[in-house]
Amino acid sequence: MIMLLRILLVGAFTFAGHYLGFHYFSSALLDQFPWLSATVGGLAGFVVILIDLYFQRLSVRNILSVLIGATLGLWVHSLLMQVVRNYAAIPQDQLRQFGILSASVFAYLGAITILRGQDEFAMMIPFVKFTAKGATEDIILLDTSVIIDGRVADICETAFLGGKLYLPRFVLKELQLIADSSDPLKRNRGRRGLDILNRMKKNPMLEIKIHETDFSELNTVDAKLVKLGQELGGKVLTNDFNLNKVAELQGVKVLNINELANALKPIVIPGEMMQVRILKEGKEQDQGVAYLDDGTMVVVDNGRKRIGQTLSVTITSVLQTQAGRMIFAKPTDESR
Repeated sequence: MIMLLRILLVGAFTFAGHYLGFHYFSSALLDQFPWLSATVGGLAGFVVILIDLYFQRLSVRNILSVLIGATLGLWVHSLLMQVVRNYAAIPQDQLRQFGILSASVFAYLGAITILRGQDEFAMMIPFVKFTAKGATEDIILLDTSVIIDGRVADICETAFLGGKLYLPRFVLKELQLIADSSDPLKRNRGRRGLDILNRMKKNPMLEIKIHETDFSELNTVDAKLVKLGQELGGKVLTNDFNLNKVAELQGVKVLNINELANALKPIVIPGEMMQVRILKEGKEQDQGVAYLDDGTMVVVDNGRKRIGQTLSVTITSVLQTQAGRMIFAKPTDESR
């Protein structure tokens, strides 16, 4: 069907070129080559098809942005031309040339401005939506804590995280303030976050867009992040437990890296045995504490007297909390 429409389009342009050349343009060249006007019309039809093929690479969101931006630019051009006609004594030929240049410049500036600031424009005019029907691409907002954590860069490199990554300007400012802090610990954390961002930016398969929207009436970065998530319909990527709860209460979806890490930890069940090294005392009497490679805490009964030793333990129970997983065990030689 599309091919048929394209054939009809070229045919219509060819006929229109022949008709216009025969009735409205008379010249010695057309008298000598009567098929020339029809050929020009057919080529014009092919140009339209090439433009259509190019726009197939763009989303409906981008096409609408270009059209609306160009329209706004031409509207500004028309206002400017009215002022020039009324108050500037410019010859008609020069005015026409100036008008062509002005229309081209303002149409370009309008299109590129709306194309670069699609989301900000949609927020300024709520009834204007650039989202194509059926689009499934998610907007993911990066939080300061998840950037400093660093694991987000590894996740992005595995291509498991789908969607468009947005770095709000107020999050970047907070990260810069932390990197400039007089506290050495905060300064190192901030610089680590900036290094992680540079690493992610160098990834050719990853695109991070800085979002300029700010909410001056809100005082905290977390509140601004939740508000932006509501406006854009996006998800907040974080490892901050409090931000997670606040966002969920306000209807904003959250991607928590800690929850992902807990879900990927190896599954253990009571009765299994493992080798652990007792590192320190536990809170309760005679308890010792060990850690698995993924950071999971193992509390060993009667392990205090065996600190510094590597021993075989039998799992007695597993406790899953929002902060992570805890494993309770006892020495295998005591279970015999």
